[in-house]
Amino acid sequence: MSEKTDYSIDEIIELAWKDNVSFDDIEMTTGLKEQAVIDIMKTHLKKGSYRLWRRRVNGRDSKHRQKTHFKRDQEDADRLV
Repeated sequence: MSEKTDYSIDEIIELAWKDNVSFDDIEMTTGLKEQAVIDIMKTHLKKGSYRLWRRRVNGRDSKHRQKTHFKRDQEDADRLV
């Protein structure tokens, strides 16, 4: 992990496991980009736990703020019609 942060590995892993915390939120909080979080998870989790986590976050809109905002904006627009 080349990026410096004031957060412990355990705190970063906890944030990454949460469904309602996007990678953008993690970056704003810790300063770590998505790839750095993925690298931390791969390094510090057991192989099976890492695979399970990747399956959970792969394609999950809530982990990507841009996709989440678009979806919310679309839902708001649909309600107005």
